[in-house]
Amino acid sequence: MIAAVSGAPDLSAFVGVEAWIFDLDNTLYPAESRLFAQIDDRIGAYVGRLLAVSAEEARVVQKDYYRRYGTTLRGLMIEHGISPDEFLSYVHDIDHSPLSPAPQLAAALARLPGKRFIMTNGSRGHAHAVAAKLGIGDHFEDVFDIVDADHVPKPEAAAYETFWRRHGIVPPKAAMFEDLARNLAVPHAHGMRTVLVVPTGTREVFREAWELEDHDAPHVGHVTDDLAGFLDRVADSLGAPR
Repeated sequence: MIAAVSGAPDLSAFVGVEAWIFDLDNTLYPAESRLFAQIDDRIGAYVGRLLAVSAEEARVVQKDYYRRYGTTLRGLMIEHGISPDEFLSYVHDIDHSPLSPAPQLAAALARLPGKRFIMTNGSRGHAHAVAAKLGIGDHFEDVFDIVDADHVPKPEAAAYETFWRRHGIVPPKAAMFEDLARNLAVPHAHGMRTVLVVPTGTREVFREAWELEDHDAPHVGHVTDDLAGFLDRVADSLGAPR
Protein backbone atom coordinates (compact mmCIF):
# COMPACT_ATOMS: atom_id res chain seq x y z
CA MET A 1 0.00 0.00 0.00
CA ILE A 2 1.31 3.43 -0.90
CA ALA A 3 1.42 5.95 1.91
CA ALA A 4 0.61 9.35 0.43
CA VAL A 5 3.00 12.18 1.16
CA SER A 6 0.33 14.14 2.96
CA GLY A 7 -1.46 11.19 4.54
CA ALA A 8 -1.05 9.26 7.76
CA PRO A 9 0.67 6.02 6.72
CA ASP A 10 0.27 2.68 8.43
CA LEU A 11 3.73 2.16 9.90
CA SER A 12 3.15 -1.25 11.45
CA ALA A 13 5.27 -2.80 8.68
CA PHE A 14 8.39 -1.39 10.33
CA VAL A 15 7.99 -3.55 13.43
CA GLY A 16 10.94 -5.95 13.51
CA VAL A 17 13.25 -3.90 11.31
CA GLU A 18 16.84 -4.36 12.45
CA ALA A 19 18.73 -2.66 9.59
CA TRP A 20 17.92 0.76 8.15
CA ILE A 21 19.56 1.41 4.78
CA PHE A 22 19.73 4.85 3.19
CA ASP A 23 20.72 6.03 -0.23
CA LEU A 24 22.88 9.15 -0.10
CA ASP A 25 22.43 11.71 -2.87
CA ASN A 26 19.08 13.53 -2.89
CA THR A 27 17.88 11.22 -0.10
CA LEU A 28 19.79 12.12 3.07
CA TYR A 29 20.23 15.73 2.00
CA PRO A 30 17.70 18.06 0.36
CA ALA A 31 17.70 17.98 -3.43
CA GLU A 32 17.30 21.74 -3.56
CA SER A 33 20.85 22.10 -2.22
CA ARG A 34 21.85 21.21 -5.79
CA LEU A 35 24.82 19.28 -4.49
CA PHE A 36 24.27 16.45 -6.93
CA ALA A 37 24.04 18.99 -9.75
CA GLN A 38 27.74 19.62 -9.18
CA ILE A 39 28.49 15.92 -9.56
CA ASP A 40 26.24 15.74 -12.60
CA ASP A 41 28.16 18.58 -14.25
CA ARG A 42 31.53 16.99 -13.51
CA ILE A 43 30.40 13.65 -14.92
CA GLY A 44 29.47 15.44 -18.13
CA ALA A 45 32.84 17.20 -18.22
CA TYR A 46 34.65 13.90 -17.71
CA VAL A 47 32.71 12.21 -20.52
CA GLY A 48 33.34 15.14 -22.85
CA ARG A 49 37.08 15.10 -22.15
CA LEU A 50 37.35 11.33 -22.46
CA LEU A 51 35.46 11.10 -25.74
CA ALA A 52 36.58 14.47 -27.13
CA VAL A 53 33.01 15.54 -27.84
CA SER A 54 30.94 18.67 -27.19
CA ALA A 55 29.12 19.27 -23.93
CA GLU A 56 25.82 18.49 -25.66
CA GLU A 57 27.11 15.19 -27.07
CA ALA A 58 28.65 14.27 -23.73
CA ARG A 59 25.33 14.89 -22.01
CA VAL A 60 23.56 12.46 -24.33
CA VAL A 61 26.16 9.74 -23.71
CA GLN A 62 26.18 10.40 -19.96
CA LYS A 63 22.44 9.99 -19.54
CA ASP A 64 22.23 7.06 -21.94
CA TYR A 65 24.82 5.13 -19.94
CA TYR A 66 23.18 6.13 -16.66
CA ARG A 67 19.82 4.77 -17.74
CA ARG A 68 21.13 1.58 -19.35
CA TYR A 69 23.88 0.65 -16.91
CA GLY A 70 22.75 2.16 -13.59
CA THR A 71 25.64 4.65 -13.50
CA THR A 72 27.56 6.53 -16.15
CA LEU A 73 30.70 5.03 -14.63
CA ARG A 74 29.50 1.49 -15.32
CA GLY A 75 28.76 2.41 -18.91
CA LEU A 76 32.21 3.94 -19.37
CA MET A 77 33.84 0.86 -17.87
CA ILE A 78 31.91 -1.50 -20.15
CA GLU A 79 31.97 0.57 -23.33
CA HIS A 80 35.41 2.21 -23.01
CA GLY A 81 37.33 0.18 -20.44
CA ILE A 82 38.14 3.10 -18.15
CA SER A 83 39.66 2.69 -14.71
CA PRO A 84 37.10 3.83 -12.12
CA ASP A 85 39.43 5.44 -9.59
CA GLU A 86 40.18 8.59 -11.55
CA PHE A 87 36.53 9.00 -12.48
CA LEU A 88 35.31 8.71 -8.88
CA SER A 89 37.96 11.12 -7.63
CA TYR A 90 37.17 13.68 -10.30
CA VAL A 91 33.38 13.70 -10.16
CA HIS A 92 33.22 13.87 -6.36
CA ASP A 93 35.67 16.77 -6.10
CA ILE A 94 32.88 19.23 -5.31
CA ASP A 95 31.97 21.99 -2.89
CA HIS A 96 29.98 20.52 0.02
CA SER A 97 29.40 23.92 1.64
CA PRO A 98 25.76 24.21 0.40
CA LEU A 99 24.86 21.58 2.99
CA SER A 100 23.89 22.63 6.50
CA PRO A 101 23.63 20.60 9.72
CA ALA A 102 20.39 18.62 9.94
CA PRO A 103 19.73 18.21 13.69
CA GLN A 104 16.17 16.94 13.17
CA LEU A 105 17.40 14.20 10.87
CA ALA A 106 20.23 13.32 13.25
CA ALA A 107 17.80 13.02 16.17
CA ALA A 108 15.38 10.90 14.13
CA LEU A 109 18.15 8.55 12.99
CA ALA A 110 19.33 8.12 16.57
CA ARG A 111 15.87 6.91 17.61
CA LEU A 112 15.77 4.02 15.14
CA PRO A 113 16.40 0.62 16.76
CA GLY A 114 19.09 -1.54 15.20
CA LYS A 115 21.83 -0.55 12.77
CA ARG A 116 21.87 2.16 10.10
CA PHE A 117 23.84 2.09 6.85
CA ILE A 118 24.48 4.29 3.83
CA MET A 119 24.41 2.45 0.50
CA THR A 120 25.47 4.65 -2.39
CA ASN A 121 26.46 4.43 -6.05
CA GLY A 122 28.92 7.20 -5.23
CA SER A 123 32.19 7.10 -3.33
CA ARG A 124 32.89 6.51 0.35
CA GLY A 125 34.75 9.79 0.62
CA HIS A 126 31.79 11.73 -0.76
CA ALA A 127 29.43 9.94 1.64
CA HIS A 128 31.61 10.78 4.64
CA ALA A 129 31.83 14.42 3.54
CA VAL A 130 28.06 14.68 3.20
CA ALA A 131 27.41 12.96 6.52
CA ALA A 132 29.91 15.24 8.27
CA LYS A 133 28.27 18.39 6.89
CA LEU A 134 24.82 17.14 7.93
CA GLY A 135 26.08 16.12 11.37
CA ILE A 136 24.80 12.56 11.03
CA GLY A 137 27.99 10.54 10.53
CA ASP A 138 27.99 9.06 14.03
CA HIS A 139 24.60 7.46 13.47
CA PHE A 140 25.74 5.01 10.79
CA GLU A 141 27.37 1.63 11.20
CA ASP A 142 29.10 1.84 7.83
CA VAL A 143 29.08 3.22 4.29
CA PHE A 144 28.78 0.78 1.40
CA ASP A 145 29.94 2.51 -1.76
CA ILE A 146 30.32 1.65 -5.44
CA VAL A 147 33.84 0.29 -4.86
CA ASP A 148 32.53 -2.09 -2.18
CA ALA A 149 29.97 -3.27 -4.76
CA ASP A 150 32.76 -4.07 -7.25
CA HIS A 151 31.45 -1.13 -9.30
CA VAL A 152 28.13 -2.90 -9.90
CA PRO A 153 25.51 -0.24 -9.12
CA LYS A 154 22.00 -0.22 -7.82
CA PRO A 155 19.52 -1.28 -9.20
CA GLU A 156 21.47 -4.45 -10.10
CA ALA A 157 20.64 -7.34 -7.75
CA ALA A 158 24.33 -8.19 -7.32
CA ALA A 159 24.98 -4.84 -5.64
CA TYR A 160 22.40 -5.47 -2.93
CA GLU A 161 23.44 -9.09 -2.46
CA THR A 162 27.07 -8.10 -1.92
CA PHE A 163 25.97 -5.51 0.63
CA TRP A 164 23.69 -7.94 2.48
CA ARG A 165 26.41 -10.58 2.69
CA ARG A 166 29.04 -8.15 3.95
CA HIS A 167 26.89 -6.92 6.81
CA GLY A 168 24.84 -10.04 7.54
CA ILE A 169 21.60 -8.28 6.67
CA VAL A 170 18.40 -10.31 6.49
CA PRO A 171 16.25 -8.45 3.91
CA PRO A 172 12.85 -9.17 5.56
CA LYS A 173 14.23 -7.47 8.67
CA ALA A 174 15.47 -4.37 6.83
CA ALA A 175 14.15 -1.13 5.35
CA MET A 176 15.44 0.79 2.32
CA PHE A 177 15.13 4.54 1.70
CA GLU A 178 15.73 5.82 -1.84
CA ASP A 179 14.98 8.77 -4.10
CA LEU A 180 14.73 6.54 -7.21
CA ALA A 181 11.82 4.13 -7.41
CA ARG A 182 13.71 1.68 -9.62
CA ASN A 183 16.29 1.17 -6.86
CA LEU A 184 13.58 -0.18 -4.56
CA ALA A 185 12.47 -3.04 -6.83
CA VAL A 186 15.09 -5.58 -5.72
CA PRO A 187 14.78 -4.74 -2.00
CA HIS A 188 11.01 -5.14 -2.20
CA ALA A 189 11.31 -8.45 -4.03
CA HIS A 190 13.42 -9.74 -1.12
CA GLY A 191 10.96 -8.65 1.54
CA MET A 192 12.40 -5.30 2.60
CA ARG A 193 10.24 -2.36 3.61
CA THR A 194 10.68 0.35 0.99
CA VAL A 195 10.39 4.13 1.25
CA LEU A 196 10.65 6.56 -1.66
CA VAL A 197 11.93 10.00 -0.68
CA VAL A 198 10.57 12.68 -3.02
CA PRO A 199 11.95 16.00 -1.79
CA THR A 200 10.96 19.39 -3.10
CA GLY A 201 13.02 20.88 -5.89
CA THR A 202 13.18 17.53 -7.69
CA ARG A 203 12.93 18.84 -11.23
CA GLU A 204 15.32 21.66 -10.52
CA VAL A 205 18.21 19.22 -10.02
CA PHE A 206 18.27 17.94 -13.58
CA ARG A 207 16.16 14.85 -13.01
CA GLU A 208 15.21 12.92 -16.12
CA ALA A 209 11.52 12.22 -16.70
CA TRP A 210 12.04 8.46 -16.30
CA GLU A 211 13.63 9.03 -12.88
CA LEU A 212 10.34 10.43 -11.63
CA GLU A 213 8.28 7.45 -12.78
CA ASP A 214 6.85 4.54 -10.77
CA HIS A 215 6.12 6.45 -7.56
CA ASP A 216 2.98 4.33 -7.25
CA ALA A 217 4.59 1.05 -8.30
CA PRO A 218 3.91 -2.05 -6.16
CA HIS A 219 7.54 -2.11 -4.99
CA VAL A 220 7.18 1.33 -3.37
CA GLY A 221 5.78 0.79 0.10
CA HIS A 222 5.75 4.38 1.35
CA VAL A 223 6.35 7.82 -0.10
CA THR A 224 7.49 10.88 1.85
CA ASP A 225 8.76 14.37 1.16
CA ASP A 226 10.06 14.75 4.74
CA LEU A 227 12.58 12.07 5.69
CA ALA A 228 13.25 13.32 9.22
CA GLY A 229 9.55 13.63 9.97
CA PHE A 230 8.83 10.20 8.52
CA LEU A 231 11.58 8.58 10.60
CA ASP A 232 10.25 10.28 13.72
CA ARG A 233 6.78 8.87 13.04
CA VAL A 234 8.26 5.42 12.49
CA ALA A 235 10.19 5.69 15.77
CA ASP A 236 7.03 6.84 17.57
CA SER A 237 5.13 3.85 16.20
CA LEU A 238 7.85 1.56 17.53
CA GLY A 239 7.76 3.17 20.96
CA ALA A 240 11.30 4.51 20.70
CA PRO A 241 12.24 7.09 23.36
CA ARG A 242 12.89 10.66 22.39
